[in-house]
Amino acid sequence: MRAIVIREPGDAEVLEWTEVPDPAPRPDEVLIEVAASAVNRADVMQRRGFYPPPDGAPPYPGLEVSGRIAEVGGDVTGLRVGDEVCALLAGGGYAERVAAPASQVLPVPRGVDVVEAAGLPEVACTVWSNVFMLAGLDAGETLLAHGGGSGIGTMAIQVARARGARVVCTVGSPEKAARCVELGAERAVNYREEDFVEHGPYDVILDVMGAKYLARNVEALATGGRLVVIGLQGGAKAELDLGGLLAKRASVHATGLRARPLDEKARIVAATREHVWPLLESGDVKPVIDQRIPMAEAARAHELLEKSGHVGKILLTV
Repeated sequence: MRAIVIREPGDAEVLEWTEVPDPAPRPDEVLIEVAASAVNRADVMQRRGFYPPPDGAPPYPGLEVSGRIAEVGGDVTGLRVGDEVCALLAGGGYAERVAAPASQVLPVPRGVDVVEAAGLPEVACTVWSNVFMLAGLDAGETLLAHGGGSGIGTMAIQVARARGARVVCTVGSPEKAARCVELGAERAVNYREEDFVEHGPYDVILDVMGAKYLARNVEALATGGRLVVIGLQGGAKAELDLGGLLAKRASVHATGLRARPLDEKARIVAATREHVWPLLESGDVKPVIDQRIPMAEAARAHELLEKSGHVGKILLTV
């Protein structure tokens, strides 16, 4: 088969579409003929040499795919050859075929195109596990989603709104602000012109920036608020105001999804299917796709992601 190989750490041009050995599914895995994968910030970090795949994962980037099952491992039940599925991966999605743990495979939601489904597993599982399973966002509470125009942001806005929460997000342009409001955000704060703290307080904050926003995130939390940090685009080290947290009885969580044990991922995938998939099938939540780009042109897709002009997901099609 062919896959995107990272020749060496570096800029986007180090991504190469080339022949590699075919994967063989383990007894608890299925082999998926890939229709599409999706580009995530983690893929860019891996390309740069800062985020190696976990032990046992394929060396190729790609944390999610959609396609059709071509082979089923001997211990797998409930999945059949020919099923249209999407899957959460620890790596290997930038390829024509990939072996995925059966516990991380989801059916393509009714009414969703099989290619567009490639943009669902990572963002849906990230949002559900962090905003709801961990932070416990309730109806009537307020969520602040940083990076509202991103794949995670567009999913967080829709799911939180569908479950009765008020949503505020940060964006970098008027165009992104307009799209986020269309998706259900009550307010989209342009961080180039406004301070998101002024529009708080927030019961839950979903943050991809890390150090750069830590102090203001704590300041913006409501009493009993929960800050969940899932990215470090703004750095990894900052001073934490414990006094501010104590005064608000607030909490800070830092989490990741890729390196979790299989049983934890299985619980997250099952919960995402239970709670998010019905919203997708009813049309209350929709995949937000910015562009479809041939997988052989993954370098161009990475360059687009790094420019941050997109809204939603950038897909890589086979």
